[in-house]
Amino acid sequence: MKSYSIALIPGDGIGQDVTDAAWQVLSTVARHSGFTLTGTSFPWSCAFYKETGAMMPADGIEALRPFDAILLGSVGWPAEVPDSISLHGLLLPIRKAFVQYANIRPHRLLSGVEGPLKASDFDILCVRENTEGEYSGAGGRVHQGTADEVAVETSIFTRAGVERILRFAFEQARQRRGMLASVTKSNAQKHSMVFWDEVTRQLAAEYPDVEVTSYHIDAMAARVVMAPESLDVVVASNLFGDILTDLGAAIQGGLGFAASANINPDRSAPSMFEPVHGSAPDIAHLGIANPIAAIWSGAMMLEHLGEREAAGMIMAALERTTIRGIGTVPGKDRTRSITAAVLAALD
Repeated sequence: MKSYSIALIPGDGIGQDVTDAAWQVLSTVARHSGFTLTGTSFPWSCAFYKETGAMMPADGIEALRPFDAILLGSVGWPAEVPDSISLHGLLLPIRKAFVQYANIRPHRLLSGVEGPLKASDFDILCVRENTEGEYSGAGGRVHQGTADEVAVETSIFTRAGVERILRFAFEQARQRRGMLASVTKSNAQKHSMVFWDEVTRQLAAEYPDVEVTSYHIDAMAARVVMAPESLDVVVASNLFGDILTDLGAAIQGGLGFAASANINPDRSAPSMFEPVHGSAPDIAHLGIANPIAAIWSGAMMLEHLGEREAAGMIMAALERTTIRGIGTVPGKDRTRSITAAVLAALD
């Protein structure tokens, strides 16, 4: 019997509830499918930071390295810890240390879910560069607190980094409908984004079976709203991909349905799976968080581990749940009720 070790980082706020829900579903489908999942929970969070002065211990990365995958809930509690600390103290270090350079976020409507658009027949896979670009953390501030204060934030784009994310996106497009949309802002950012466009054109010659179109980020934002059905795989830099995928979440019914995977494609280190939504302090502990995004992320984790049939079972159970109207309206159903419905659908 196959066995997989999973690191669980519930994190902050609703992350606790949705991670528990996802783990219940994952454990159930594992029993049905003939493999085992062993979870080890880590308390790293903003509460951990307030106690220790760090979002995770100094040896946190090494503690995670032996696991087959990581399931994360949410990170952040702005009223207690600045987002710049919580993000750069936990999530980004994991992504960078484990070379999880491909952030994958699917955008489509589950059965019974109504989005805000007239269009409903869309299926977009957004591939976001995940370890460099605008989130590299290069820069600094001088003369802080004075009238002469200067802040510099430098985006870092390497040929290796840009080429590998584009190749990953080309391969995804090749497995789907054969269309790739590359997103930049090369009319305004004449160095990094022109560079990205050049590498895209160079690689396109190696993928003659993939139709490639380049868009500026503002035009792409409009297209996601006006013609989402025209898109297949979308690839973008760290910042642009981050923004676009929140828009993608909106058209698929909200952040409660937005799943994601932080992938290390060569599998030299564990990949990490998480819902796109944050910790939602305003509804934390009310028991009304939608666990669907976390459960969907869990399905992506199983697919990455090679358990495609089990992942398909989870997605089918989600569809059987949402088509009944359960979990489709924010705040209408309790977390436990949605989880119970998904578990029942698995049986």
